[in-house]
Amino acid sequence: MQKIEHKQVQETLFHEKLPNGLEVYILPKEGFAKTYATFTTKYGSIDNTFQVRGKEKVSVPDGIAHFLEHKMFEQESGEDVFQQFSRQGASANAFTSFTKTAYLFSCTENIAQNLTTLIDFVQSPYFTDENVEKEKGIIGQEIRMYEDNPDWRVYFGLIEAMYQNHPVKIDIAGTVESISKISKEMLYTCYHTFYHPSNMLLFVVGSIDPNQIMELIKSNQAAKSFEPQAEILRYFKEEPDEVAEKRKEIKLSVGISKCMFGFKESQQALGKTGIEMLKQDLATKIALEALLGSGSELYQALYDEGLIDEQFGFDYSLEQGYGHSLIGGDTPHPDKLLARIQSELPKLVQKGIVIEDFERIRKKRVGSALRSLNFPEWIANQFTGYRFNDIDLFQVIPILEQLTLEDVNSRMREHIHWDRFAISLVQPIN
Repeated sequence: MQKIEHKQVQETLFHEKLPNGLEVYILPKEGFAKTYATFTTKYGSIDNTFQVRGKEKVSVPDGIAHFLEHKMFEQESGEDVFQQFSRQGASANAFTSFTKTAYLFSCTENIAQNLTTLIDFVQSPYFTDENVEKEKGIIGQEIRMYEDNPDWRVYFGLIEAMYQNHPVKIDIAGTVESISKISKEMLYTCYHTFYHPSNMLLFVVGSIDPNQIMELIKSNQAAKSFEPQAEILRYFKEEPDEVAEKRKEIKLSVGISKCMFGFKESQQALGKTGIEMLKQDLATKIALEALLGSGSELYQALYDEGLIDEQFGFDYSLEQGYGHSLIGGDTPHPDKLLARIQSELPKLVQKGIVIEDFERIRKKRVGSALRSLNFPEWIANQFTGYRFNDIDLFQVIPILEQLTLEDVNSRMREHIHWDRFAISLVQPIN
């Protein structure tokens, strides 16, 4: 077992890659009451066309990764896994994103028992024609519910407006039509491809003995048999730099308009991993905060003019095949807000961020990262997401400290490009 010391943040991480390929990371946090564990596969909603090297290429319906996540909680014994965790004093959950599917629990007792339950149920799929058909109705209701959710519609509307071909533009849950095509056999194909230990990461954080936890995991895996897995190839259509549509607008039953806008990354800015990807992620977030964060002059002016409220904010997503910023919130005057953004932002970009704002935001982000290390849930989820892109979570603070004003201004001018700008609006019906 490898011991990795991060002296700057006073954290010691333990790591071992098991014979079946499973990556295990354990982070002891002495004095913490809660233990939190995530068992995550590098498999998300965008992975709809794939091939295990040496086997046939496979294409599956949209929404199958999310569908599979739902079905994993159904056991052959008929027992409800959530109830089992509850009896053992744990709270369990799962989620599917564009790039990964995670199963998790938190508890203050019965750690070994809950960890065993987590590993065993994720490694024991049980799909039948009957339970698959039943799930289609349940997920269909979930899809229809999100169709009436204005926050989801404005958010996803912007992603749809940005992307022409990349499957990130497809709802994580798929559509009622696409999930109707899912079969038991398709679920098993996806499961055996992406839920192989070599495509997964197990992370445990809390007041735990790393040696005991590692032995428990190794013993559990040694008792199971997994055929060696070849490399998984993932296929995506070529994505142009230009957005699919400049403006996407729908009407829903809302009291106030919702407006989101943002910039799609160029293909040239994608494909990085490791340190270079982390630098791009952090530099872009600093730039966006300097331009539009709550401490910026533009934010204050828009707020004073009544064009935004305190919920106005931004986010930046960067993966190996796609990247974009998402900015916005509620506004009584979306077109006035957009006119101000399109008028003021180019001036600010041309002027560049000043050293005082850069240092203030960088220090704020270092402080925020340090505080977040007190939250096991944040550590586990962030660590896994970064690790799948060959990034170490504990590199965040050193890289933040190494970034220069020139790095951030250069990144800002690369990202803020009006040919890659898109708008999504949800307007009141009346």
